[in-house]
Amino acid sequence: MKLAGTGSAVIKLACRNQGTSGDQLMPTERVDYRRIANDITEKIKSGELAPGAKLPSTRELAESYGVHISTINRVTTILKDRGVVVGQPGKGVYVAGSE
Repeated sequence: MKLAGTGSAVIKLACRNQGTSGDQLMPTERVDYRRIANDITEKIKSGELAPGAKLPSTRELAESYGVHISTINRVTTILKDRGVVVGQPGKGVYVAGSE
């Protein structure tokens, strides 16, 4: 019994799925939120963003980094977890003071 589609194209596809040709069918996951969180953290450490400084709004950050607002929300959560920013509901997100 011969299987349909058992030609060289199927073999090439199988190789691609196994990663033997260097080709990937699935794109790698983007991790923009990590890059952005690290960038903002570096701006804080360098003094470009001083303690008490208000970060731009979520919309402004999303536009400046070219990402979706939900990505910036994730960034903000990471920065809060790192202790480098604090949120003030209804007012914004601020660089944490140097205690």
